[in-house]
Order: sequence, then C-alpha cells, then structure tokens
Amino acid sequence: MKFFTEDVSHLANQLLIAMPGMLDDQFAGTVVYLCEHNSQGAMGLVINRPTNIDLKDLFEKIELKLESSPLQKLPVYLGGPVQTERGFVLHPQADDLRYSSSLTVPGGLAMTTSKDVLEAVALGQGPGQFMMTLGYAGWNAGQLEDEISRNGWLNVSTNLEQITNIIFETPFAERYQKVMGILGIDPHFLSGEVGHA
Repeated sequence: MKFFTEDVSHLANQLLIAMPGMLDDQFAGTVVYLCEHNSQGAMGLVINRPTNIDLKDLFEKIELKLESSPLQKLPVYLGGPVQTERGFVLHPQADDLRYSSSLTVPGGLAMTTSKDVLEAVALGQGPGQFMMTLGYAGWNAGQLEDEISRNGWLNVSTNLEQITNIIFETPFAERYQKVMGILGIDPHFLSGEVGHA
C-alpha cells in the first residue's frame, strides 16, 4: 500500500493530542503517532484506543498460529476510521528486519502493512516491540493544519526514546497524560476554546 511517501514533512514522527474542543467523537481523547505529513495530506495511527480484539483473536482470523503466550493477550488498537479492515503494525526500525510493505518514518518508527510482519511475529522472529492497529487516521491536503489552527489538535515533538516509551511501554490509559506531561501541561487545565490575545 502506498501512502504519501514523497516529501515527508515537519509533523511526521510527532504525536498529536486531541484537544478538549475536538468535535469528532472518533478522535476525542486520542493520541496519534503521525507517520506522514506533506503537501498531499497526513497519515497516522491512534495509539491509545484498544479494541475488544486481542492478538490471539486476530491471528486466528488470518489463519496464523501465534505461539507466544505473552503476545496472545496484547490488544489490537483502532488506529483510525480509514480502512479498518486492514492491519497496520507500528514498530522500531531495524536493519535486520525487512518487510515487503513498510513505511520508514525519518528519525522515527516504521509502519508495516504487509502480512509478512505478522508471519514473523507468529514464528517469534518479528520486531521485539510492536503495536497492531486496525485502520488509520488520514487527512487531506491542508486539513490537519486547519484542524490544528482551530485548536482541534496539539502537536508534540519529542525524541524517539520518549515516543518508543509511550507507545510500547506505557499502558494505553496513561498515554494521553504522559504526552501532556512532556509539555508540562495538566489536561484538566486545557480549554476547548480558541484564545485571542
């Protein structure tokens, strides 16, 4: 699958936090890892909205046997409202891991959409850390910038170590608060109103 792979821009490899004024219920209270952002639009994965499906269920549906017991109970996340029938695997980049359809985020993580990553996971040879989502969040050209300007999202730039910690090591219910903590903001003090000086 091809997304907007040319001219990855400044917001890629950043986190987006849905602000209290977010009008779209699908994104209220979410944190998104932005995989691409350029003149054609943006694409990312919601990282804090688990579904009621775990990896064991998902692997059974695609007829793969997941041997690793610790992985079986990992949640599958709703990555966004677009193409919810497709799987997206977010994982660290590694020179020794090559899959047939991966997007490498410059300075960040990798997102793989091909089944070979799941086959590798089933055999215990996949990425050491990963997050599985169904669907993704997408924006048309200029749409994300407009939503940010209208106080719908707050973009958070941080280092890869913090991003990795938030996505792969922090419980999903704490991810929103942890991203806010990077900015030194208490979410209780946020307003949904756009301010004017």
